[in-house]
Amino acid sequence: MILTVQPADSGLQGELTPPGDKSISHRALIFSSLAVGRSELSGLLESEDTLATLKACEQLGARVERSAGKIYINGTAGDLESPSGGHLDMGNSGTAMRLLAGVLSAQNFDSTLSGDDSLNSRPMGRVVVPLSLMGADITASAAGTAPLLIHASGGLHGIEYVSPVASAQIKSCVLLAGLFASGTTRVLEPRLSRDHTERMLPLFGVDLPAACCVTGGSKLQASCFTVPGDISSAVFTLAAAAMTPGSDVSVRRVGLNPTRTGFIRCLKAMGADINIINQSSQSTEPIGDIHIVFSSELKAVDVPEALIPDMIDELPLLMALAATASGITRIRGAAELRVKESDRLAVMAVGLRKLGVELKEYPDGIDIKGGKVFGGCVESAGDHRCAMSFAVLGLIASAAVQIENAEFIATSYPGFSRDMSQLGANMQLGERS
Repeated sequence: MILTVQPADSGLQGELTPPGDKSISHRALIFSSLAVGRSELSGLLESEDTLATLKACEQLGARVERSAGKIYINGTAGDLESPSGGHLDMGNSGTAMRLLAGVLSAQNFDSTLSGDDSLNSRPMGRVVVPLSLMGADITASAAGTAPLLIHASGGLHGIEYVSPVASAQIKSCVLLAGLFASGTTRVLEPRLSRDHTERMLPLFGVDLPAACCVTGGSKLQASCFTVPGDISSAVFTLAAAAMTPGSDVSVRRVGLNPTRTGFIRCLKAMGADINIINQSSQSTEPIGDIHIVFSSELKAVDVPEALIPDMIDELPLLMALAATASGITRIRGAAELRVKESDRLAVMAVGLRKLGVELKEYPDGIDIKGGKVFGGCVESAGDHRCAMSFAVLGLIASAAVQIENAEFIATSYPGFSRDMSQLGANMQLGERS
C-alpha cells in the first residue's frame, strides 16, 4: 500500500496517548505465559508483531481471555506444550524470536522459529552462540539467520556471558534460558541496554541476586501489569510538531525509561521547545506527559556514540528531522541499523536523496545537511520506522510525499495515520494504482 502525505496547511494541535510499548508488550506476554496463575495485562500494544507473540504463547499452552480492554493469561508454570507441527511463525518480530529462542532451548521438545522474509534475513548467531554455551541444541541457517532449529534439551547450565554488544534482546534471551538452567546465569554488557526485563522479572516474582543475573529454577508468578505508552511511537508525533509551523501537541502517559530517551535528549539539543510533566511510575516503569511546540529553527547536532543504543529505533526519524535542521547532523556508531527490519541507513539515504536532501552515507552512520525538502515517492523497503519517518517529513515538504509499502507500519503502530490525522495532518493510506 501507499501512504500519501500532503504538506501541512497549519500546525498540528491536540493531544494523544500513544499505543502500548512494543518491547514491554512482548515481555509481558511471554512472562505471563511462563507464570504460575492468571495474569492481568492492560495497555498492551496489539500490532502485528505483538499478536504474533500472543499466538505463539497460545501455541505453547497459555490460555488467553479478553475482557473490557484487558488481556488475561493463564500461565503454563513453565510447563510448555509442544506446538502443533513444532513450528512457530514470528512474523516480523526479532524481539519475539530471540526471547522465545531462550525459552524453547530449555524445553523437552523440538521446535522451529521462523518469520517473514525480513526477519529471516536478520542475524541470529548473536543468540545461538550463548545458548549453545549453555548446552542448547540450536542451529541457524548457514548465513546465521532464521529459521532456528531447536532440539529437545538435555538440560541447560548457567553461564556468565560477556555480550559483545549492548543488546536487550540478547540479554533477555540468555536470562530467560537461565530460568530453566542449573546454577546461575549472568549477562555482562559493554554498556546498559534496555532494562525492561530486569525491571519486570521481580514484578513476576523472580529475584535477581545481582545485576542481570537469575537463578535456575526460579518460577514466575502471575502479575497485574500495565504497559506504558511507547516512546518509540510517541516520537513521531513529537518530531512532526517540532518541525511543523504552528504546532502545539501533548502526548500522554509515555514510558520514560532512561535507556529509551536518547531521542528526547537529541530533540532538546537541536533546540526543540519540549517539556516533560506529570512524571510518575507505572508497573516498574517511569512515565510522564510530553508537551512540545513548533521550533522556529532546529539546529544540527553531532550525535554522541554513547547515546546511540538509547535511541537506535529512533535514528531513522532523527535522519528525517535532520533534513530540516540548520547545519550538518552527524551520526556514527550506528552500524546496527544495517541489520534491522531493513538496512535502515541505506533505505533512509536513498529516500532522503529522492526528496532533495544532501547527505553522505558511511558504513556506520550518515551526515545530513538540512535544507529544503521536496516532494516525491520513496520506498520504505517494508520497514515500519522508515515509512513513518518519511511520512513525518512529508508534512513540511514542498509537495506531497508518497511512501511505498507503508502497510508495514501496522507491525508497530497500526493507528499511526489515524492519530496523525486527528492532530491535523493529511495522510491517506491506499492501494497501489
